[in-house]
Amino acid sequence: MTILAREKCVACRRDSPRVTNAEVAELHPQVADWDLTDTDGIPRLQRAFRFRDFGGALDFATNLGKSADAEGHHPRITVEWGRVGVDWWTHKIRGLHRNDFVMAAKTDAMYAESTQSID
Repeated sequence: MTILAREKCVACRRDSPRVTNAEVAELHPQVADWDLTDTDGIPRLQRAFRFRDFGGALDFATNLGKSADAEGHHPRITVEWGRVGVDWWTHKIRGLHRNDFVMAAKTDAMYAESTQSID
């Protein structure tokens, strides 16, 4: 587990700062398998995870949802046969916050521990 994955999310308000370009340059290598994307003008972290079957994908998505709820930070999760797509961004600030990188690292750790993953 990375140091970033051990952090806890902090509560965000509408005036919470987005990560700067310098912070993205520092944080993104720690979650290097995640793509920096832009959807509807909102920057996001995006990654797809592969599984042996639908059940493994669904179990992972359920566990991720529980973890996200415990942190008070919620992603977009898309479940398909053998695949889970995850997008992290901070809804209140319509952009990326350190919390998104923390949760991406936690998601990576969950995937590494999953017995159903393909990678």
